[in-house]
Amino acid sequence: MTIGIDMMGGDYAPLEAVKGIRDYLSSHPAPSPLLLIGDQTAVEDLLKKEQVPMELLTIIHADQVIGMHEHPTRALKEKQQSSIAIGFHLLAKGQINAFISAGNTGAMLVGALFSIKALEGVIRPTISTIVPKLGGGSGILLYVGLNADCQPEQLNQFAIMGSVYAQLILGIENPKVGLINVGEEEGKGNILAQATYPLLKENSHINFIGNIEGRDVLTGKADVMVCEGFTGNIILKMAESLYDIGQERKLGDEYFNRFNFENYGGTPVLGVAKPVIIGHGISGAKAFMNMIRLAQLMLEKNVMEKMKEELA
Repeated sequence: MTIGIDMMGGDYAPLEAVKGIRDYLSSHPAPSPLLLIGDQTAVEDLLKKEQVPMELLTIIHADQVIGMHEHPTRALKEKQQSSIAIGFHLLAKGQINAFISAGNTGAMLVGALFSIKALEGVIRPTISTIVPKLGGGSGILLYVGLNADCQPEQLNQFAIMGSVYAQLILGIENPKVGLINVGEEEGKGNILAQATYPLLKENSHINFIGNIEGRDVLTGKADVMVCEGFTGNIILKMAESLYDIGQERKLGDEYFNRFNFENYGGTPVLGVAKPVIIGHGISGAKAFMNMIRLAQLMLEKNVMEKMKEELA
């Protein structure tokens, strides 16, 4: 299992990526081989400076970098020697088994869709976020992506993919699935929620518990929380602000400290054939370390193959 890393993606690249690799190699009992894609001279100099052992590392030089605000499709087409484009080429060819980047989110999503393709039958791959539960443990919220609108059939697939992820990665044996809505009763909500409810209710592949409200998101009432991208992205940004407020006011609260995105590294693209993990643009060493750990765990647990089976 070889994990590819875009060394040039993110505001603090490549230094924080190098530090994250150092921490991963020193802390993981059985680290995977890593293939580092980026400016070879700069990466080699930093690896030497940070005293990172080279036994499990291979470096592939990339002449170009896709900026955070470039148009994703155009950038991938015009910058085929960029670290992201090379990473997806290697992933498609089977030379790496997973790919990680804290770079341009749109380019990562487009690259995932057009290089390794969606799993058979998947209408739209999804990105999710981990939500700390008040009583301990974590749940998963999806969809939190770039597309605000979704169809009922897509939310139904999100529930299946989220359930597989919760089982294999979060260790929840029979995850409870809730549809985020404005009320608990069946028949509540907008047209999308009303059309999605019966699909989830009839879905034998999930443990559907019905509608959940906004006040239930952090309590652990559901393990897998399903919504369209507009609602999901608002919840995600609000959750991120809880951590920022806690830090600003020096609360030192154990629960609110769990909202630090670096604890989880990045978010995987669910519904594609191989693990692709997207990190926050401001990712530091801890986030990179945890992204690598997540990629390795997804490969060890064979998450994508299990999703393919459930979706079939």
